[in-house]
Amino acid sequence: MVKEFKEFIARGSVIDMAVGIIIGGAFTSVVNALVDGMITPIIGLIISFLFPGAETVEDATKGLTFIVNGVTFDYGKLISAIITFLITAFVLFIIVKSVNKAETLMSKPGEEEEQKEEEQAETTEDVLKDIRQLLASQVATDTKDEKTEGKK
Repeated sequence: MVKEFKEFIARGSVIDMAVGIIIGGAFTSVVNALVDGMITPIIGLIISFLFPGAETVEDATKGLTFIVNGVTFDYGKLISAIITFLITAFVLFIIVKSVNKAETLMSKPGEEEEQKEEEQAETTEDVLKDIRQLLASQVATDTKDEKTEGKK
């Protein structure tokens, strides 16, 4: 069981996933700083115009509740969480899109062509399939020739 666990951990995909999680955790602080320092104040400014007296999304949605048999359902918190999620996701989308665009601009012109050639290059499996098909057609041709010679 220990051997199997070591094999599982040694797989590249597990290590890649661990690296991704660590980088994601570090990147979370960057996104949070951007959202808290830049995006949230802008939204607060917009909300202060739409809902006088409210400075944040939470303030604007604070009163959105209903009570059933003495139990309070605060759907305003859900709306606030959804709005915050959408804002964060949009900011992250813009960041990733910008990074991808920068990578495209920074890449050398010949790199894209090399990558396309590598993708289009035949694999060993493709070559072996071609050889098998050629041999099969050759055997079929030889068999027809033998049958023709036998009839003469």
